[in-house]
Amino acid sequence: MAQAVINPRIRGFLCLTTHPTGCAKNVQQQVALAKKSAPGKGLGNVLVVGSSAGYGLSSTITSLFGYGAKVLSVAFERPGNGDRPGSAGWYNLAEVHRLAKAEGRHIETICGDAFSLPVTEQAIAALKARYGKIDTFVYSLASPKRTDPVTGVTHTSCLKPIGPTYTSRTVDLDTDAIKEISIAPATDADVANTVKVMGGEDWERWITALAAADLLAPGFKTVAYSYIGPVMTHAVYRAGTIGAAKEHLEATAKRLDTLLQKTIGGHAWVSVNKALVTQASSAIPVVPLYIALLYKVMKEAGNHEGTGEQILRLFRDHIGPGATPTLDDQGRIRVDDWEMDPKIQAAVAALWEQVTTENLSAISDYAGFKHEFRTLFGFELDGVDYGAPVEIEHPLV
Repeated sequence: MAQAVINPRIRGFLCLTTHPTGCAKNVQQQVALAKKSAPGKGLGNVLVVGSSAGYGLSSTITSLFGYGAKVLSVAFERPGNGDRPGSAGWYNLAEVHRLAKAEGRHIETICGDAFSLPVTEQAIAALKARYGKIDTFVYSLASPKRTDPVTGVTHTSCLKPIGPTYTSRTVDLDTDAIKEISIAPATDADVANTVKVMGGEDWERWITALAAADLLAPGFKTVAYSYIGPVMTHAVYRAGTIGAAKEHLEATAKRLDTLLQKTIGGHAWVSVNKALVTQASSAIPVVPLYIALLYKVMKEAGNHEGTGEQILRLFRDHIGPGATPTLDDQGRIRVDDWEMDPKIQAAVAALWEQVTTENLSAISDYAGFKHEFRTLFGFELDGVDYGAPVEIEHPLV
């Protein structure tokens, strides 16, 4: 098998290389946290769609290692081939599989387009053959495009305001400079396409297919992830095209919850999660600067959480065995509650007014943001020899 020394190649919000050993180290840390913080049992069969990175990966690890579940994971990732490294998500799941096999835990991964009918059919076949009915379904897809499996039309999402042009400040991830950015208003087609990609339609399609196959256990629970965010991003995020998609997702959750309660005593919820460094969030203008300031404030307050801690709290307090969720007035789970605390938001807003290119490093945790971004791709992890050649090809054992 091919070996190579792999160095980070970063352009803005894209990292063009990945480090297998570093990705494995990242997973090992999350697994250790899950084992330490969760009971180790309590869940039966769990399906995670969008399982390879961010909140989806943490949901997979929490279910498998924190609650002893048998997990079927669905993700669209690229394996290493020859001297070309695979995607970070592939290496993340390869390590999850390796650790699970060593401990006698059960996980299978279907690698393909989760928006497609064939992948849904593969998942249903796998569940029928080797799992049975599922207790929990986590929907955590983050994709810029979706091909409607019925019409064959490919829809592309966008981040645009609905209304006036949005102008704000952001940080240029190549130059580390604060600059002004303007985003033109969305068209009706932009809004409709973003809702098709990021709304609740595909989540509902999955649940409908699973129900038709008689694969939902009594008391079945499903959760999809969302975000609301602060005042400074409201016009472009929650009041923009993505916000329209999130409103559709939340309306879908209410409809599904009513149906599931009537049929199997089940539930469907949206969980609004904290702003964290993920591949998706790093690509959104304004958000990296906000996260850098938020991290500074929350770390000083002692209540900062990563994706692992967030999902462990979600399972412990809201959707895990024996938990009863606390819902807001819109019926949503809020694990962004610590982020959105008025004192935290006031402190972030004050820094937002002060931040410049010159004081960025001093008054924010921009260094922490950049470090965490690199760890997503397996770089800057303690205990990894980045000068040593590593194996490129890692199977999902």
